[in-house]
Amino acid sequence: MSKAQKKFAVRSKVWIEDAQGNVVFGMGRYRMLVVIRETGSLNATAKALKMSYRAVWMRIRTSEERLGKRLVEPDGNGSRLTPFAEQLMARFEQLKAEVNRQSDTFFENLFAGAIHDAGPSA
Repeated sequence: MSKAQKKFAVRSKVWIEDAQGNVVFGMGRYRMLVVIRETGSLNATAKALKMSYRAVWMRIRTSEERLGKRLVEPDGNGSRLTPFAEQLMARFEQLKAEVNRQSDTFFENLFAGAIHDAGPSA
């Protein structure tokens, strides 16, 4: 069934937690890293995401502490992503895509027309 024909879809959020249930990495941090990559600046990232500089810096720092690796490093007067951050982002994209693909397949198999074909109730 094509997307245009689907009435319903399942959606889920994916993030990585440590053993204590603390967020290590998810879409919020992913977006921060994307903007840091684009702007080369934590300050510009904060402005673009309508966050305080401190909020961006603390989330990045917290993730770095929990991962035990740097995500962002100084680059002249700005910042750049580390090779580890680039690898983490690529793997997170793959994880999200696979979770979505499997969720879509499972949803279609589980509901197999049960709600797709349902008409409006009288």
